[in-house]
Amino acid sequence: VQLQASGGGLVQPGGSLRLSCAASGSIFSVRDMGWYRQAPGKQRELVATINSGGTTNYADSVKGRFTISRDNAKNTVYLQMNSLKPEDTAVYLCHVVYITRSSFWGQGTLVTVSS
Repeated sequence: VQLQASGGGLVQPGGSLRLSCAASGSIFSVRDMGWYRQAPGKQRELVATINSGGTTNYADSVKGRFTISRDNAKNTVYLQMNSLKPEDTAVYLCHVVYITRSSFWGQGTLVTVSS
């Protein structure tokens, strides 16, 4: 299984970015998809998740600013990030859980929010 993440970069405070992560290499259906992040010196934390039925879950720190979505036909998960703050700076990692309960992590994409 491969997870290809993209969309990170440098953005000014208040700006927007859209991350995407495509899963490939499995014959099984994807159950849950999500984004986590890890800032320097901090533990990895959940950002948002979405299940196969479209139910979403967000960290309190991103509610109202970030939106997670998925394209089941493409096995791709997206994270639209608006009103970005310096404290959103981190490596963002996508996470996928298949119906077999096997789970995989993407390689991470760096988001830097700075003026």
